[in-house]
Amino acid sequence: MEKTKVAIVGLGTVGAGVARLLLEHGDRTARHAGRTLWLEKAVVRDLKKSRGYDLPSGVITTDLNEVLKNPDIQVVAQLVGGLEPARTIMLQLLEAGKDVVTANKALLAEHGPELFDRARALGRCIAFEAAVAGGIPIITNVSQCFSANQVLSLHGILNGTSNFIVSQMDEQGWSYDAALKEAQRLGFAEADPAMDVDGTDAAQKLAILAHLAFGARIRWNQIPRVGIDSLDAIDLRFAKELGYRIKLIAAAQLTSAGLELSVSPTLIRIGNPLAEVRANYNAIRVVGDAVGDLFFHGQGAGQMPTASAVVADMIDTAVGRAPITFRTLELWSNRESPVSIRPDDDLPGRYYMRFQVADQPGVMAKLTAILGEQKLSIASIIQHEPLPRVQGSSVQLVIMTHEASEGAARTAVERIMSLSVVSGDSVRMRVME
Repeated sequence: MEKTKVAIVGLGTVGAGVARLLLEHGDRTARHAGRTLWLEKAVVRDLKKSRGYDLPSGVITTDLNEVLKNPDIQVVAQLVGGLEPARTIMLQLLEAGKDVVTANKALLAEHGPELFDRARALGRCIAFEAAVAGGIPIITNVSQCFSANQVLSLHGILNGTSNFIVSQMDEQGWSYDAALKEAQRLGFAEADPAMDVDGTDAAQKLAILAHLAFGARIRWNQIPRVGIDSLDAIDLRFAKELGYRIKLIAAAQLTSAGLELSVSPTLIRIGNPLAEVRANYNAIRVVGDAVGDLFFHGQGAGQMPTASAVVADMIDTAVGRAPITFRTLELWSNRESPVSIRPDDDLPGRYYMRFQVADQPGVMAKLTAILGEQKLSIASIIQHEPLPRVQGSSVQLVIMTHEASEGAARTAVERIMSLSVVSGDSVRMRVME
């Protein structure tokens, strides 16, 4: 059978999983590829580091040139994380005539135009299914399988770390700190989880999906985002009382006024499939004008789910499908964006608001006056009587609004927080049915 020599750069958790699939299941990949994907080299920084998987003698090297200068190596899985040296390595591989597969969503979100332009100029391709939602084949579906559709909306849980933390807080009643420690113990969260919990990771993935689905050309850091790092367990309890669960939702909605993009903790009606996504799972709901409503659910990270997506891309690249798609789609090209991005302040939505207010007459009138001035209509209110009741004590007040603009909701909260009868911090979250 024909042999296609491949290489891996970066033999971390995912890289070891890719090596395992290539070496232990060569018959499987050969059946799908019509050829053997032969692992020729795996480039690492430290030869002595334990990787939990033994590779054949002579495969592991610290010298990238053994890949760059080997004309027989055609496809390379570039699995180095971060921006540098990942960007430089990617460019070197392309210059050396290699087609590249990557799982690095941060690299694509930050340097996609540069890398894709260079690949096109050199007649090479970049495949990146594993960059968004791990083992869920969302890239292929959005970029290819929905080609007869205009995608109307995308709503997703795109970060398994955040979803695990929120699930533990919701189901176990844990604090944010306790849930984060458990996520770190199980390996679902890094020692520094900032990019996961502050919404950065989800925003980077949403920027990629928005480009594929809508042709949007937007930098990930231009997407309005709020993370879960300030989420309080009390809001999960109030949400459940109202018939909702809270999830970190990455949202893209195409409207006549432009493309609406956001990443934020969101109340989702119990019964909505997104509300039922537990633990470290990811899910994406896509609505197309022809196909209708579709839902994708699965492992969004982890060694073997991500490795599965990487190897699938290596197969597609080796047999020529990925290069054809890459040339046809012209991703991150200099073509003008076909959609405009709707300003953050104009985004419509319903809102959950929580305030700590003085337990005294006239408070509600002051709040409702401000809401009315901003044209926010109240859908429901929760205010539990404090126990024991103490004169001058404060209570938690939860307000659910009807639809209003983001700008009006933000202004209303800012003005309410300036009232002398309001103390502590406020909370404002989007609501999704």
